[in-house]
Order: sequence, then structure tokens, then C-alpha cells
Amino acid sequence: MAGAFKLDDVLPWGRNRAEYCAFFDLGTMESGARILDCGGGPSSFNAEMTRLGYRVTSADPLYGFSAAAIAERVEVTRGIMEKGLREARERFVWADYGTPERVSEIRLAAMRHFLADYEEGRGEGRYLDAALPDLPLQDGSYDLVLCSHFLFLYTAQRDAAFHLACIREMARLGREVRIFPLVDLEGEPSRYLAPVRRDLGALGYDTAVRRVGYEFQKGGNEMLCVRNGR
Repeated sequence: MAGAFKLDDVLPWGRNRAEYCAFFDLGTMESGARILDCGGGPSSFNAEMTRLGYRVTSADPLYGFSAAAIAERVEVTRGIMEKGLREARERFVWADYGTPERVSEIRLAAMRHFLADYEEGRGEGRYLDAALPDLPLQDGSYDLVLCSHFLFLYTAQRDAAFHLACIREMARLGREVRIFPLVDLEGEPSRYLAPVRRDLGALGYDTAVRRVGYEFQKGGNEMLCVRNGR
């Protein structure tokens, strides 16, 4: 039987630009696109994309904390994540990462890149202390809204109504929403995906599940795309 990988709630664990591009199939995105990253945490995506000429805003309640406090929280997360990855090793595809320790190295490198940009980015309004499903941003402000490793992954910690409210809020803000992955922490397809898609369809949204070129959790190689069809 596969080992357990359980978290009580969302933990800060950053990803980098290359990972985001794989999660969300961003290879053909035009330079200058306006992007909102919901629940971005200590990821380097904003910093890296800003340097390439994209306009990125990241929203996360983590940004209410100081750089030092964020670094401390990530260090605590490191131990929890490494332990979980070791105990549930068979649930993951290791071709790109090799070991739990290598995963941590990549995550900590992303965090350091993020922290080097953090104060400047906060001053420019690129890091927003705010949480789904209530973001203080204007309708249609973004071309693309992303949500990585939050919705559907934390199925046990957030109910279906929360998922629906978050997706509607993201769709209010951008022309297209992309969410990755669609499996929960146990590696099972989220039980909310079908009912949330049904409810979104009834409200006039178009949804599609798309395969992407990334898989770390076994079976976690799809994203949900949402557009307002009305």
C-alpha cells in the first residue's frame, strides 16, 4: 500500500518559472501579458517573469509577513515535505527531481530568488497580501489567472463551495483561469472536480481539462481551464 502524504493545511513551498511554464503550458504566452498568480507563496515565478517583461501580480496572505518570517516558515515546511515525500515515495515520479532532498534544494532556491525580489515587489504592488475567494482587484484586470497547488490539491481541507467561489473570483479578474493539479494530496482525482465543473457550466462558464507536460504526483498531469462563456 502507498505511504501517506497528509498535511493539515496549506504550507508555503515555492516553485520556479520553469515549473510554472510546465504546470500551465505557458510556452506560447505573449510577452507583456498581464498575469495573476493566486496563492503564489514563496515562488520565484513573479520575479523571473517580471524580468522578462511580463506584468505579474501574486496574491497570498503570506505576503503579510516579513521576509525573515517567510524564510523561517519555509524552513519548517522543508522538514515536513521531505518526510512526506520519503514516506510516500512510490506516489511520485522522480525522473526530474531524483530525491526528496533535491526537491527541497529546488524549492529553497526558488524561495531565495523570491526573497531577493520581495521588498521591491511589495513596493511596486506585485506581491499582494490577499486571499481567495476575495481579492481587492478590478474586474477583467488580467489576461491569465493561475492557481498552483492549492485548489483541488487541498480537497480534504477546503469544501466544494470554497472551490467554486474561488474559481468564480478568479474568472471575474481574468479572461482565462488555469488550475493545477487536479489530484488531492493522496494522489487521487479530486472529488470536487466533476461537481464544480457542473456548477460552473450552469453559471455560464466554459471548462476544459487539459494534459500538461509535467507530472510529479502520479496522475497529476492535468490542469483545469475556465472561461466565462456568456
